[in-house]
Amino acid sequence: MSRRESPPPPSSPTPPQLLGGRRGEVDCADRPERAEPLSDAEREIIQDTWGHVYKNCEDVGVSVLIRFFVNFPSAKQYFSQFQHMEDPEEMERSSQLRHHARRVMNAINTVVENLHDPEKVSSVLALVGKAHAIKHKVEPMYFKILSGVMLEVLSEDFPEFFPAEVQMVWTKLMGAVYWHVTGAYTEVGWLQVSSSAV
Repeated sequence: MSRRESPPPPSSPTPPQLLGGRRGEVDCADRPERAEPLSDAEREIIQDTWGHVYKNCEDVGVSVLIRFFVNFPSAKQYFSQFQHMEDPEEMERSSQLRHHARRVMNAINTVVENLHDPEKVSSVLALVGKAHAIKHKVEPMYFKILSGVMLEVLSEDFPEFFPAEVQMVWTKLMGAVYWHVTGAYTEVGWLQVSSSAV
């Protein structure tokens, strides 16, 4: 097993629509009124650790996407150019996958570089959310899944920079990213699931 792959989940991954909502809906029942703000110390931790990651942004991004697609193959449905790839080595060679990996990492980089400017972060993530909701029609739960995969890869590939306390700060950041992205989904009219929805 390459370091890009993690052990398969105990059973096949549950499709996002079965994780609390139906297709085309954002489960906002658990969505806090606002994202928890980062402290100055937390922003500094994120920016310091990200500096080490971003030096290898394309390779790290490719590792993240490969693990995401291997462990959650249903996510490939949104990518016509590599949706039929099964082999991680074939994915690694794909110029389209590498291009998308750079885009993902550059979006995270823009967020990290602008942590001091909440309006800029909100604006960037609103654009990402709206594009994925309207143009690509990506289920919002995939952002949460991708965030978890990214944190997993970062902590494995950069253990010296991602001890447990740093992982907690990054988890908080990824929660804020997800909050902003799902807010954009709601803004463009994706249906909300009531707290009593199955």
